[in-house]
Amino acid sequence: MILTYHVNYGLSARRTAAIMQDVHGVAISHQTILNYENSVALMLKPYVDYYPYELSDQFCGDETYIRVGGRWHYLFFFFDAVKKIILSYPVSPNRDTATAVRAIDEVLVKMKEIPEDLTFVVDGNPIYLLAQHFFAQHDISFDVKQVIGLTNEDPVSTEYRPLKQIIERLNRTFKGNYRSTHGFGSEQGSVSFVTLFVAYFNFLRPHAALEGKVPVVNPE
Repeated sequence: MILTYHVNYGLSARRTAAIMQDVHGVAISHQTILNYENSVALMLKPYVDYYPYELSDQFCGDETYIRVGGRWHYLFFFFDAVKKIILSYPVSPNRDTATAVRAIDEVLVKMKEIPEDLTFVVDGNPIYLLAQHFFAQHDISFDVKQVIGLTNEDPVSTEYRPLKQIIERLNRTFKGNYRSTHGFGSEQGSVSFVTLFVAYFNFLRPHAALEGKVPVVNPE
C-alpha cells in the first residue's frame, strides 16, 4: 500500500506518510518509507531485469533528466514500443557513449537471439552511433535510426518519428511520477525509485494500447 501511493500514484514520501496516518491510522516517517523503497527495490531489481519478456521487433530509446544529489543526471530508457515494456533504465551523471552502450546491452541480454534486422530508434545524439560501432567491433550488429529535431526534415525522421513519440510519452509518464520527489538525495535513491517505477509500469500499469491490459501478465 505504501509503495502504491509513493510509486504508482507519484506521491512524495512525506505525503505518503501523511496519508498513512490520516487515512489508515498508521504512524510512519517519510524516512522509513524511503528505507522501505530501497529494500524492496533491491529485491525486485533482479526479477525486473531478468524476467523472460516476450518482445516485439520495435525498440526505441531516449534520455531524460533527473536530479540526484543536487546535480542533473540522465535516465536512459529503452523500450519495446509494441509490448510497452521498459527494457533498460540506467541512471548516469553523464550523457555519454559508455552509458548508451550499457543501456543497449541491457536490451540485448533480454533477447533469446539477436535478430538480423534489429533496429533501435533514438534521437540525434551521436553517442548511439558510437555505441553501435562499439558493438560492431564485438560482432554484434544492429541498425540505428535517428529522428532529428521536432519536424520531419528527412525520410528517416518521417518514418520513425511515431516510435520516438512513444518513448517521449514514456518520459512524460515517468516525470509525472518523479516530480513529487523533487530529486533524490543519493544515487541509490534514484535507482530504487526508477526500479520500482519500471516494475509498476511493466507488471501493474494497464495500457490503453494493450486494450486495458498490463504489459506483462504473471502466470498464476
